Amino acid sequence: MKLSEFKFDLPENLVAQHPAKTRDESRLMVLHRDSGKIEHRVFKDIIEYFDEGDVMVVNDTKVFPARLYGNKEKTGAKIEVFLLRELNKEIHLWDVLVDPARKIRVGNKLYFGESDMVAEVIDNTTSRGRTIKFLFDGTDEEFYKALHDLGETPLPRESITREAEPADKERYQTIYAKHTGAVAAPSAGLHFTREVMKRLEIKGVEVAPVTLHVGLGTFRAVDVEDLTKHKMDSENFVVPSETATIVNRALDRKKRVCAVGTTSMRAMESSVSANARLKATEGWTDKFIFPPYDFKIANCLLTNFHTPESTLMMLAAAFAGYDLLIEAYQTAIKEKYKFFSYGDAMLIL
Repeated sequence: MKLSEFKFDLPENLVAQHPAKTRDESRLMVLHRDSGKIEHRVFKDIIEYFDEGDVMVVNDTKVFPARLYGNKEKTGAKIEVFLLRELNKEIHLWDVLVDPARKIRVGNKLYFGESDMVAEVIDNTTSRGRTIKFLFDGTDEEFYKALHDLGETPLPRESITREAEPADKERYQTIYAKHTGAVAAPSAGLHFTREVMKRLEIKGVEVAPVTLHVGLGTFRAVDVEDLTKHKMDSENFVVPSETATIVNRALDRKKRVCAVGTTSMRAMESSVSANARLKATEGWTDKFIFPPYDFKIANCLLTNFHTPESTLMMLAAAFAGYDLLIEAYQTAIKEKYKFFSYGDAMLIL
């Protein structure tokens, strides 16, 4: 398929700048692939679509406050440092993006406020990418605490144009977040409350975790018309053996296996055995899913409404069917659903 087939006009006022007041009060569009029927519900109604023995596969990655602001030595110029991934824990070596990049060269030092935190630029990786080494004399625990104190919730700038607020620290995090490592939230999971989780549990629906540490590659713009030429950035993921057992049992019993979010879907599709079952895996994935695609594991997808020409929208189109997804998006715009990270949800059955 071509990139231009995923272009559509999205009114700016439909890109959510804040989350719904209550997580489970977001709107929920339910899309039936077999009939093409579209329903308009509220998120907490999701439990009506699941029965005993069904499984929800969630991504339990935890977002860390990845956006820091430092000052360049001598000039004092303000520099944004966006932490991407830790390369070496022992010497605090990180892969980062810097802005404005033209001011930052190898050998420069950055200072962060009144703290003892100093970073030295070790290498250039891309036009905005740098490798930096934090010069810090405390324990690991003190280092990560300092990062958390200095850092800001990394709301995606492409869509959320306001500054991060204290409330974002809690709201831009799923309630089941466990393993720190993401620079963006797996947004489909942001709608779940403890009440919804409890009601699913009472109904006999199992919740099984995978971990995929969401990197900026998930949101990186596709700049080639021929989608087969696009390369995803690698992201670290884990499929635990217990999750594989739960999912495979549900598949054997012809139950519903719902991927909560495109990241959960990509983790599962990156870990398929020869007999089309989920296998326990730990590693890296650069899997890019776009139509047409034959999904092996999940038979249901919960996702948000995504921005035009995004890899997230392409995965949703591969699962729903291109024509049905485009119709659903047109309906969402007409019905004023909210898009992107803090927006409304879509359940594709």
